[in-house]
Amino acid sequence: MPGKKYFLTTAIDYSNGDPHLGHALEKVGADCIARYHRLSGDQVHFLMGMDEHSQSVIQAAARAGVPGGPREWVDRMAKTFADYWRRLECSNDDWIRTTEPRHVRSVVALLERIQQQRPDDLYVADYEGLYCTGCEEFKQPAQIVNGHCIEHPTLELIPTKERNHFFRLSAYGQRLLKLITTGEFRVEPEIRRNEVVRLIEDGLQDVSISRQRLPWGIPFPGDPDQTIYVWFDALINYLSATGFPAPGYERLWPADLHVVGKGITRFHCIIWPAMLLGAGLELPRLVWAHGYVQWEGTKMSKTAGTAVSLGSAIQRHGADALRYFLLREVGFENDGNFTWDRFDARYTADLADTFGNLVSRSLAMTDRYRAGVVPTEAAESPLDAAAAETIAAYTRAMDAYDLQQGVALLIELATRANRYVEETAPWKLAKAKRDAELDGVLAHLVRTVARLAVLSAPFIPVKAEEMWKSLGADRPLASVRLRDLTRLAVAGWKVSKPVPLFPKPAGD
Repeated sequence: MPGKKYFLTTAIDYSNGDPHLGHALEKVGADCIARYHRLSGDQVHFLMGMDEHSQSVIQAAARAGVPGGPREWVDRMAKTFADYWRRLECSNDDWIRTTEPRHVRSVVALLERIQQQRPDDLYVADYEGLYCTGCEEFKQPAQIVNGHCIEHPTLELIPTKERNHFFRLSAYGQRLLKLITTGEFRVEPEIRRNEVVRLIEDGLQDVSISRQRLPWGIPFPGDPDQTIYVWFDALINYLSATGFPAPGYERLWPADLHVVGKGITRFHCIIWPAMLLGAGLELPRLVWAHGYVQWEGTKMSKTAGTAVSLGSAIQRHGADALRYFLLREVGFENDGNFTWDRFDARYTADLADTFGNLVSRSLAMTDRYRAGVVPTEAAESPLDAAAAETIAAYTRAMDAYDLQQGVALLIELATRANRYVEETAPWKLAKAKRDAELDGVLAHLVRTVARLAVLSAPFIPVKAEEMWKSLGADRPLASVRLRDLTRLAVAGWKVSKPVPLFPKPAGD
């Protein structure tokens, strides 16, 4: 029986520079959620992509001296980003670029729909204010500290005056406030919801949705002297990927989850839902705004530069290890620091000495004492009870998007299983020829490793697959569902002695 639809998205990335660890946290976290929902049996559609229109793209192409201008530049950037997300095992089902015809059609269609539904919400006026080229938006006083944008403190704000098309955002304050406070439109975690509510309560100002015609962007319908503002354009990508306005887009829409960084909640939790309300369309069910990856307490960003490259972080211990570290150490709610020392410590203590050690010793003993054939399962053991508790807690954590707790539970179960090895001492059972007891211990250990392979797949997909293949399981890992773990039968599987899952660097 098919599961329910689950459509999730990440923020699309600016094409003005290479990705960094902050981008990676968002993409890995969203991928983990997508994989968990597949494990739960849902029909997942996972969208990622690139934001390719803006003044910053024109500037980046010019600085790089790209002969093909912005088009050649964004093609290069799209390939760079897509390559990094493949290296990090992101399992997105779609990759959208805002220069694609399907997106342009949707942007124009949404504007036309707002014009039809609420014509008074669109008007032309002069605007004067301080513009941040990093955010691509005019800044309000609350967004400025010491004369600089709080998101891009190294950039100068540019005094700008233009005659633009506007969207009457001010008309939607009370309605948005009610939708958010009643939970009909969910903004999580709570700290971000409170921030959004305060912004709305302080009063919403109408927003400019065009710029005086740039040579790179979508022309504003009916006004060839104006280009659609990049943020108005970019937000619509989530709808474009459904096929809107063609019939059938409702198969995916509304989105079940938007995953974004905390710095763009105003766009996703205020402007975007107001645009949809203006067009008479359903709102996304949930926006989750994660924190930042920091280096020595400072946000990593393309504008300010970073102390560590994404490529070097992947190379350090492999893609799965970086995925694990970001979700275990940094987490998916608050800001968290990346340091090489902490990365190495987590890798050694959690992945090599705890998780990898359990897999290695469990399969090695089964290979040694039973020629690799898993014995018939005996009565339940304390490990089965521990696994049942872990699966229940893991499900609660993952359903609540508490990825940090979800992955921590796996290390706790692996720690408990390693303790079980010491308590039962299979080598002593083998020496004393207590075969029935040894059979039970080995079966319980292999079953625990199998459960850990399944539960860890959203976090460390490549290593989980390696574990599963070493187990000699009777079906592919991708076919296993969360509900199968309670009565997982492993008797008769032919395990192979594994190579170390997480080898320690030379000298450790």
